Parts: sequence; C-alpha cells; structure tokens
Amino acid sequence: MIRTLFWDIGGVLLTNAWDRTQRDLAMAKFQLDPIEFQDRHEMVVSSFERGKISLDEYLDRTVFYRARSFTRDAMKMYMYSLSQPLSETLDLARQLAASGKYQMATINNESRDLNLYRIETYRLREVFQFFVSSCFVGLRKPEKDIYRLALEISQRKPEECCFLDDRALNLEGVQHLGMHTIQVQNARQVIEELGNLGVQVSHSKP
Repeated sequence: MIRTLFWDIGGVLLTNAWDRTQRDLAMAKFQLDPIEFQDRHEMVVSSFERGKISLDEYLDRTVFYRARSFTRDAMKMYMYSLSQPLSETLDLARQLAASGKYQMATINNESRDLNLYRIETYRLREVFQFFVSSCFVGLRKPEKDIYRLALEISQRKPEECCFLDDRALNLEGVQHLGMHTIQVQNARQVIEELGNLGVQVSHSKP
C-alpha cells in the first residue's frame, strides 16, 4: 500500500526554476555572454542549490561582477517570473492532498530564494507536509543520501512510498532503495501509473 507520495517540483508541478531553458531565456533578454555566464554558473551552482550562497551572492558571481545596463532587481524579478504552474499535475497533487489519504512531500533541487518564492506563490504548503529541498538539507538529487533522508523524515518503509520526477536519473537512486517511482510525462499518464499502485485519483477538481 502506498502511504507517502514524494514529488519533484520543477518539470512536474511547476516549470523549472533556473534550469538551462530558463537561463537561456535570461541570457537572451539581458544580452549576456552565454559561454561566460555558463562557466561562472557551473562554478557556483552546487553551492547555490545546497543553500550555501544566496541569490544575491549567486548573481554577484555570475552576472554583477562588473557593471551592467540593467539592475539586480530587474534580473531577480525576471528569474521569478519564469516560474509558472503546470496546472494539470499541480491540480492532481492538490486532489491527492485534499483526500487526506497520503502523506505528501517533495524531493527537489532548488536554491533557497527561488524555492521559497515558489512555495509561497503557488501555496505549496497547502499541498505538502514537508519539503526535502536541496537548499534546506544540503544534499542534491541524484545523491542517495537525499532520498534516505526523505524516507527517515517520512518514517515510512521504501515500499510504502512513490517518488514522481520527470528525469530518469533522479529516479534511479530511489529505485535502488526499494521505493516505487513514476517518470512524469503528463497528468493522464501519472493517474494511470498511480492507479497501478493502488492510488486512486478523483477526476473532479478540488
């Protein structure tokens, strides 16, 4: 019996926060050198997503190490604006949370500022009981320790849990621990695969 559902956020419930697509859009909008930016990004992204540096520190190292024709606030507001809901799967998660049948949590890689913005803006505390976010726990997917920690917090056995993520690599470590997994493609496919695990979803919106 599935008792806990762990969800990725970016690419599953919302668009990605600051993945390659979002970074490319920002490079084009602010006319930044993508190669130079990417080199600097790669040097600090681990610290950024583990919560070791803030968004301001990240921007200091990747963008505002020299004078720019745009402001820091303009850059930050644009970054926030790139977060949009994936309504069908987000509604599905809300339905499952409202049923009261399942412990709901996330396992996601996100920087602290963007993660908190997304939690607040899309009222994710109404859906999830706890957030195993890389910025809070200092671990990132696909490291096995982040999955072990999520299990320990949930106090569930691996076979009682299912993790939903859009990336196969992030599911591999979970599978080795004995947790069920679903690689998310769309809401209909998720409903079908959850049904195969005995998780029934109402088709009416909450």
